[in-house]
Amino acid sequence: MALPHRIGLGALHALGTSLALAASLACSAGEGVAAVDRMLRSQSPPAGVVFEIVTEDEDGLEWALPAVERAIRRLRERFPDLPVAVVSHGEEMFALTRDDVDEETRMRLARLTRALGAPVHVCGTFAGWRGLAPEDFTDEVDVAAAGPAQVNDYRALGWTVVRITDDD
Repeated sequence: MALPHRIGLGALHALGTSLALAASLACSAGEGVAAVDRMLRSQSPPAGVVFEIVTEDEDGLEWALPAVERAIRRLRERFPDLPVAVVSHGEEMFALTRDDVDEETRMRLARLTRALGAPVHVCGTFAGWRGLAPEDFTDEVDVAAAGPAQVNDYRALGWTVVRITDDD
């Protein structure tokens, strides 16, 4: 299939996101809980779990981060050494900028990254389209080159992807 030599950034991001997520376990918040329940019933832990958050709402982290934190705590009760990570690459990631992060979100990020050892990544490409640089995000956040590529890196390590969306 021939691709046009010029493709808009929005179309490129949509294409990359679609390809990167095709094999993911796509979940609304309730489905994410079900995916975690399935892992908890397993005899052995997955190689790791990456929670991929993609919402169309800048306030999406208000419900997504608490859900992810609860899921990580549940998984760690059963599998204490399970590696976990979070990748946010929808509109919600912009709530993690230094100018927009609220105190509750900052405390939750600290718990995720420090207490639970879960790196939190955001999409540098999407940030760049909004004129944001890595230093515009809080210290708790790692700005990956591209969110979908970061998810694929974890997938390549054999990790299970739990995609958390606002689709219900």
